[in-house]
Amino acid sequence: MMNLIDSHCHLDFEQFDLTRNEILANCLQLGINDIVVPAVTANSWQKLLSVCEASPTLHPALGLHPMFMEDHLPEHISKLQQFISKHDTIAIGEIGLDFYIAEHDKESQTQLFTEQLKIAQQAELPVLLHIRKAHEQTIHLLKNYSISGGIIHAFSGSLEQAKQYQNLGFLLGVGGAMTHPKATRLRAMIAQLPLSSIALETDAPDMPLHLMKQQHNTPENITVILDALTALRTENKDEIAEAITENCQRVLRLENK
Repeated sequence: MMNLIDSHCHLDFEQFDLTRNEILANCLQLGINDIVVPAVTANSWQKLLSVCEASPTLHPALGLHPMFMEDHLPEHISKLQQFISKHDTIAIGEIGLDFYIAEHDKESQTQLFTEQLKIAQQAELPVLLHIRKAHEQTIHLLKNYSISGGIIHAFSGSLEQAKQYQNLGFLLGVGGAMTHPKATRLRAMIAQLPLSSIALETDAPDMPLHLMKQQHNTPENITVILDALTALRTENKDEIAEAITENCQRVLRLENK
């Protein structure tokens, strides 16, 4: 059986409260042995940690998401430092820059992002990055810090940007978006990425797959995403699965967990 990793899944969300154990059991049967669970707000950290402590499959990441600026307080930065010093976390995340919506305060986002990059640098932890319409700004910022790599969640940038991220020690997260036939530019880009730069993710319960009939996305769909990636690539499925698992184990240091 393949050994698979979902590198980005919000399994702590309340949508999963009644089905989490069943989903985890199904994942193990499918060979999905590791699931990374990134945070979005400080208020979610305690529950997220409790959920992850209940299963060796789950690995917590703590951070402050750029889409929830109204929920973040200045003291949450020191709280983040305290939490990662007390708890075994796999990464800082989900953090980043989201300039997709014009009204978003770019300055506040950038300040929050840089403060969290400093924490990641000090803690020598990788980062899970949410980046929309801000790849050039992000690459510039990352070059100013000594970050232990990480994953660019739901990457949809250019091949040149992908190369720059890879040179900085990052993997590129690919998920449900590439299952949509109309996503021609994204699918063409993913087909050309070096296999050594790819991580698989569901972003469950978000990022629905093409023709998905479930009420919401689940980490079990990592197998469907692997099939979709295989259809775009020249390598065979086993080769892809093995390489991508090794990528995540290396960057997230999962072999030590």
